[in-house]
Amino acid sequence: MAIAIGSKAPDFKLPNTDKKEITLADFAGKKLIINFFPAAFTGVCTEQVCSNNNALNAYQQANAAVVGVSVDMAFSLGVFKTQNNVSFDLLSDFNKQMIRDYDFYLEDFALGYKGVARRGVVVVDENGIVIHSEATANPGTQIDFEALNKALAG
Repeated sequence: MAIAIGSKAPDFKLPNTDKKEITLADFAGKKLIINFFPAAFTGVCTEQVCSNNNALNAYQQANAAVVGVSVDMAFSLGVFKTQNNVSFDLLSDFNKQMIRDYDFYLEDFALGYKGVARRGVVVVDENGIVIHSEATANPGTQIDFEALNKALAG
């Protein structure tokens, strides 16, 4: 599951890779694309983040900002961001609060790891309302970029 379309997006306060706290309110007046991914440095997660990075100009033209959220530590996300030349904030939900609030908590991941972000994407409109929400059936499946783009187009 994932947070319901039409619901008010829960606020969050998470550190980015520069240890600055980022909140939902920081994006007031813009759409916000929130990419949830299980773990930095894995194939599908890297593809998801890099695909969003490659589409950043189009997202900005649609008055949208992008963030990525995983339970990785901010330090690890910083290396991941640098290695992949990512131009948007990656946020550390190390304490797993945001993934619970947005219903993206995945209990069982690979190799016996517990409690990571389910792969998916949420789009929040300028008024803080969820207008698109997708959680993939399993972490090895990529998000539906076409559906994401349709949601942004309105």
